[in-house]
Amino acid sequence: MKQVFAFIVSFLLVTTGFSQTINDTLLNGVIVSRDARYDLLTKKRAEINKKAVDAKKTNKGYRIQVLNTTDRTQALAAKSKLLSVYPDQKTYLMYQAPYFKLRFGNFQERKDADAYKKELSKLFPTGVFVIPSDIEVKPEKEKEETQQ
Repeated sequence: MKQVFAFIVSFLLVTTGFSQTINDTLLNGVIVSRDARYDLLTKKRAEINKKAVDAKKTNKGYRIQVLNTTDRTQALAAKSKLLSVYPDQKTYLMYQAPYFKLRFGNFQERKDADAYKKELSKLFPTGVFVIPSDIEVKPEKEKEETQQ
């Protein structure tokens, strides 16, 4: 008898507990409004995400391999030298065991890479050559802004 009574009491408590949490907000007159700044933040976040995706686009092109060495210190010194002489170009230091490979630039045309190769051959007399590679492509908007 006590078990049946306990079951009925617990059943009533559970059902009343659930009935209190289920309310229709529209019938109670609750109006949810959103601040207009959330729309601006959402739009800004979408622009940032689009720029991030556009920045990662790659294309077929050329890079110049400047150095191929097993000495990490030598590779880092060469990279800093390139960055000081050509701050507008990107450098890429890759490790393919046991070699450190230093590559330079993102060139869409072979003739542009060859022009830089001649200049780089003066700084690094051995082992400078042009390599076909997947290169990073700037989005069109940034290209137009840099030309103005």
